[in-house]
Amino acid sequence: MAPSTVADLRLRNQRIAQSTFGKPEQVVAWLGGLQGQDYAGAKWSIGLRLPGSTDATIEQAIAQRTLVRTWPMRGTLHVVAAADIHWMLALTAPRNLAASARRQQQLGLDDAVLGRCKALFAKALQGDKQLARDALYRLLERAGISVAGQRGYHILWRLALDGLICFGPMQGKQQTFALLDDWVPKTGKLARDEALAELAKRYFTSRGPATFQDYLWWSGLAAADARAGLEMVKPQLASASIRGQDYWLPQSLPHAQGKARAAHALPGFDEYLLGYKNRGAVLDAAHAGKVCPGGNGMFASTMLIQGRIVGTWRRTLKKNAVAIVASPFSALNKTQAALFADAARRYADFLGLPARVAMTDSE
Repeated sequence: MAPSTVADLRLRNQRIAQSTFGKPEQVVAWLGGLQGQDYAGAKWSIGLRLPGSTDATIEQAIAQRTLVRTWPMRGTLHVVAAADIHWMLALTAPRNLAASARRQQQLGLDDAVLGRCKALFAKALQGDKQLARDALYRLLERAGISVAGQRGYHILWRLALDGLICFGPMQGKQQTFALLDDWVPKTGKLARDEALAELAKRYFTSRGPATFQDYLWWSGLAAADARAGLEMVKPQLASASIRGQDYWLPQSLPHAQGKARAAHALPGFDEYLLGYKNRGAVLDAAHAGKVCPGGNGMFASTMLIQGRIVGTWRRTLKKNAVAIVASPFSALNKTQAALFADAARRYADFLGLPARVAMTDSE
C-alpha cells in the first residue's frame, strides 16, 4: 500500500467521503465513539457523516437518549452510542481511575469525600432529574465540600467514571448532568474478552488503515489488553505494510454511491485527525503547530481537500448568518477554493443559517 492511499481509505472508512447512515447513533456506534470536548464540534462531526442532518437532528438524538456524553477512552470527553456506554466504561474506566489516584490525593479527594459526593448526587438527581454543573457545585459547597480549583471538575469526572452520572440535555447554554442508569438503563453486558474484541473491531473497521500504536493511544488501554483485542479480531481484518509498519483495516470497503465530495470543513477535534497517534498521513508536520498551537491540546477546525489537511477555519455566529473565515497553509487554486466554499456552506446548512465565506491569504 502506498502512503498516499491511507488518507483516501480513512476518508471512506470513517464515512466522511460517503455515508449511508440514517441516524446519529449509527454514526457514533460505527466509530465506537468520538471526541466531545467541543460540544458544537462534536455535533458537526456526527452531522458531516450523516447526510441531510442538522444541528437539531443531533440535539434530538441526545434528548431521546440514543447518544450519551461522558469520559470513556483515555478519560477524555467522548460522545458514545447509548447502547455501548455501560460496557465501554466497564472496560476503560479502571485504568483511567488508577492513573488519576495521585491527582485525586493531591486534591484531597479521598474515598470518604467521594462517597459523600456520590450520595449527594444520587439523592439530588433521583427520579430522572437533571441539574446543571453550577447547581451541582452549589450542592457540594452547601455540604461543606469545596469545588475550588480543579476539585469540582475532578469530582464530576470521577463519578462519571464510576458510572453514577453522565451528561444530560442542554438547559439554555448550560449542560446538565443525570444519573447514568436513569438516562441509559443497562442493556446486555459484554464479558471482558468480548469487550476487548468489540472495541478493537470498531476502531480498525472505522479508522483503518491504522497501526497498533494508533489504537493503543486512542483506546487508552494497557498494551497487553489492546494487543489481546487486536489479536482476537485479526481474522476479520486485512493488513498492509507501509515502510515496514503494519496497518490494519476492514476487509472490504463501503460501496461507492455517487461521486464522493472532495472537500470538507472538519471541526477541531474530529476523529479524522484525533483518532490516531501518528497524524502524518493527513497533516504535514510543518503545519501541526497551526492546527494545535504550542501543543496545548486545543485543535483548530481544519480544511480538508482530497484527504489532506490544507488549512484551518473559524466561525462566527451572526444573528442571521454564520461567517466562516478560511486560512489555507498555502495558496489554493480556484477549484480548491470553490470546493472548500461549498464545504463551508454545507456546515452552514447544518446550522440552518446562510454562510458568509471568506478566504485569508495563505500563511
